[in-house]
Amino acid sequence: MASTQTIELQPAVELTAVSRCELPRRPETVSAGSGRPSTARSRDPDRPSSADNQPPTPSTGRVFRAIEPIVIPPVSQGLRFLIALLIIFANLIQFTSNFITISAGLSLSKLLGRDVGPGQANWMAASYSLTQGAFVLITGRLGAVYGHQKLTLIGLFIFALGSLVNGFCRSYESFIAIRALTGVGGGVFMPNAVTILTLMVPPGPARNVLLGLFAASPPIGGVIGALAAGLCANAGGLWSYTGLFAVIAATSAACMALLWLVLPREEPVDKHGSIDYVGAALGLGSLLLYNIAWNQAPSVGWSTPYEIAILVLAVACFCAFLYWEKSWARDPIMPLDVFRTPTFLALIFVVLLSYMAFGITLWYSIAWQQTLRNISVMQTGVNFVPFGVGSVASVALAAYMLPRVAAQWIMAIGVAVVLASSLLLATMPIDQSYWFQTFPAMVLSSFCPDFVYLAAQIIASNSVSRRHQGVASSLVGTLNLYGNSLGLGFAGTIETEVTKKLAAGSSAAESIADTVSGYRAALYFAAGIAFLGLVLDFAFVRVPKNEREGWDEELEDHSAPEPQLGAVLAAEATAVDRQTLA
Repeated sequence: MASTQTIELQPAVELTAVSRCELPRRPETVSAGSGRPSTARSRDPDRPSSADNQPPTPSTGRVFRAIEPIVIPPVSQGLRFLIALLIIFANLIQFTSNFITISAGLSLSKLLGRDVGPGQANWMAASYSLTQGAFVLITGRLGAVYGHQKLTLIGLFIFALGSLVNGFCRSYESFIAIRALTGVGGGVFMPNAVTILTLMVPPGPARNVLLGLFAASPPIGGVIGALAAGLCANAGGLWSYTGLFAVIAATSAACMALLWLVLPREEPVDKHGSIDYVGAALGLGSLLLYNIAWNQAPSVGWSTPYEIAILVLAVACFCAFLYWEKSWARDPIMPLDVFRTPTFLALIFVVLLSYMAFGITLWYSIAWQQTLRNISVMQTGVNFVPFGVGSVASVALAAYMLPRVAAQWIMAIGVAVVLASSLLLATMPIDQSYWFQTFPAMVLSSFCPDFVYLAAQIIASNSVSRRHQGVASSLVGTLNLYGNSLGLGFAGTIETEVTKKLAAGSSAAESIADTVSGYRAALYFAAGIAFLGLVLDFAFVRVPKNEREGWDEELEDHSAPEPQLGAVLAAEATAVDRQTLA
């Protein structure tokens, strides 16, 4: 057990602290009459406190100690390396699967009986990202209470099962439904897998390398998925995709089995903590319903009665969520006062708009090549390689720049490149060499995700108090994936309506021009929201609090409520990018 040091606290309380990379269990003692475990804050000994002048009570007279500070038993260096590699490989497999339905989404949609354009086939790219992004918001907290290892294995099981069933789907609707279920597995896996990495490997060069590999696994998996989709498209028929999804399921199941064998015994970091199930249900419901309304609109139109009903229900769930979190939740999953902190609200909008623009740009660049230039899925995969290479390079470049350049300017670069990319695609001729505008657009857009994400995590960590760091980090991670999905619904609606309006009374020769106009409208919309994000970044986003990693709210407001242990632990476990840059 690591050495400990005593932290001076209020006279009635004693607590044992451990080093930064060893997380304590939740104290077993509870305050009288509350039924909930109590926590205590350190304070300035010279600062008076009302508690100092109060007579002892049954609750203030108790002594608290953190016990068993090591959450996961020590394991050998070789075993830690094996666990890390399995987690990284499992993450790579998930993004391989994700990009199969992005690169071959139009082709696969046609095989499943839905021969439509990108606006109405948008669920191929949107369904997985929707559920993965939505569930990332709450599954990190579930892992803290029930065990990050358990949640990681459950996520891999759901992903493997969904991938296997996907291979045998023979209708568009069933494929999309199972695809969304598969995304739930990804959303359960990702935050808990990252937490295991940060707990298993202490801060230092080894952790930096492993986290860098984890960050590089999505683009590498994306290239593999795009090329694998091309091979399936060349083979023809749904049977080839059945085999591909079966391989993905088997590989994911193998990772799950190996992790189950090698992971050491785990004690949840917040075993007796509470979960805001009502808030989680209302929050997830509003996110899912709002996204479904927009992504379904291109196919059925807003005149369909259930579309309006879904949108109204989404707004109602969101309003109920806000009311519950503000007035009733004892341990809110999304403390609303986090949005009152400097810069954070503007940051959230910049991140959301950036990833919406990025998702639109990626989807319509593929659609342009395949539908207007008749490029095969295999050639699309080859054309996607520069994007993968640029994405890997952007991780290293962003890590190099962040200690040297203000984070808001790093994020501005990420937003600016997707703005430039969408404009390049929106203005290119129908028939043109890949190298003139498509290639630079692909390379530029590859720098958007990591520049925006890494900078946003740094800004968020410095914008909110320490007790809100876990919430802020989870919200940024959610918008990363959710924005990709939501943007496709908006763009698909615009593309479909523009094409439909122009196609009325048009001849067959004019139909291609109408399709191009719809694509351009979607891409100009992406450019517009990226520009709005850039303006918000320039105007409102800053790194406050003297560039500290979080700020101690009690030093500025002694009446602030005590931080909850679960939030502190979540902040420690999810500060991946800050550790990478250390």
